Amino acid sequence: MSVVADVQACTVRVPLERPLSFSTRGVVAREYCLVRVRDQDGVEGIGFNYAGTSGGAVVAAAVRDLFAGLVVGEDPYRVEGLWREMYQEGLLHGRTGSTMRALSAIDIALWDHNARAVGLPLWRFLGAVHRDTVPAYASGGYYQDGKTPEALAGEARGYVDQGFQAVKIKVGRLAPAQEEERLAAVRDAVGPDVLVMLDANNAWPDLPTALRTVRRFEAYDPYWIEEPFSPDDIDNHARLARSTSIPVATGEIEAGRWRHKELLDKEAAAILQTDAAVAGGVTEFRRIAGTAASYGIPVAPHWFHDLHVHLVGATPNATFVEYFADSSVLNFRELVDTQLEVRDGSLVLPTTPGIGFGFDEDVVRRYQTSPWS
Repeated sequence: MSVVADVQACTVRVPLERPLSFSTRGVVAREYCLVRVRDQDGVEGIGFNYAGTSGGAVVAAAVRDLFAGLVVGEDPYRVEGLWREMYQEGLLHGRTGSTMRALSAIDIALWDHNARAVGLPLWRFLGAVHRDTVPAYASGGYYQDGKTPEALAGEARGYVDQGFQAVKIKVGRLAPAQEEERLAAVRDAVGPDVLVMLDANNAWPDLPTALRTVRRFEAYDPYWIEEPFSPDDIDNHARLARSTSIPVATGEIEAGRWRHKELLDKEAAAILQTDAAVAGGVTEFRRIAGTAASYGIPVAPHWFHDLHVHLVGATPNATFVEYFADSSVLNFRELVDTQLEVRDGSLVLPTTPGIGFGFDEDVVRRYQTSPWS
């Protein structure tokens, strides 16, 4: 049996070609923590996460200083046991945030390693649900200087012209009337049958403020309203869910099955948006999705389409992959050597082993802020 010989991490900072904004802040660059797990036979698995516009070094430090020593020398297939031991080791440093993102990256790398070792794509290794493709929605619609409602509508229409039957835009930054104007333009451009998702990114401080805008949205039949409040304000998510016909979606920066269960118990989310690179890796994503299934709640994972295409492909109650058509928003695309194939608005499930791509080391070196170690 080959055991884990090495766990390494590095950080990269990738500038955006053009600054973007959502409801609460702007983005000019993104930092990622990249992880490699290698066994004695040289089989390697990779993991990763988004650390934010800064803070990649914090996540990488947690990989190296908290968790790597627990994994080296261990059987890489003992994923559940290693997850439990890493979780216990990280308790005093944070059960969410950078600590859990570091755990998530290692867990993803272990699952990738194990699937590569047996020559299976991850979605098949996990137990396939789909055969060839999985549903996806095109995500974008950010705020930019000079971007008019007409330009936003043109962006959304462009996704539909590529074959997508579901699109997502940002909301919550502007006054209610301005937000309605943006949504009205998008709905007119894509027609009545395309699903339109709305992402507020924690825009509103209280229920009355949220309702002033959300009430205006109802006439345009949004598929969901995402993260209307702070992720810690679960009660207001539940109140909004009872006050509008628009389904509430949230969970993208929640960690662990317990917080997701609280969302379900309080009926604060009609759709969970669990991100495996945030919530505890592939291992914890599967637990959360299974819990949601017992409540009759679907999962539409947030971010990282290269990873979540596999998890949607292997999860019965997962509905959509969030897909970014270029690197203007999710510039992680620049760091990898293979891109997903889109077919008629769906994503083609990879057929190569593991998660189906590697890091482009030349590009990684260009953007590195700390070396592999």
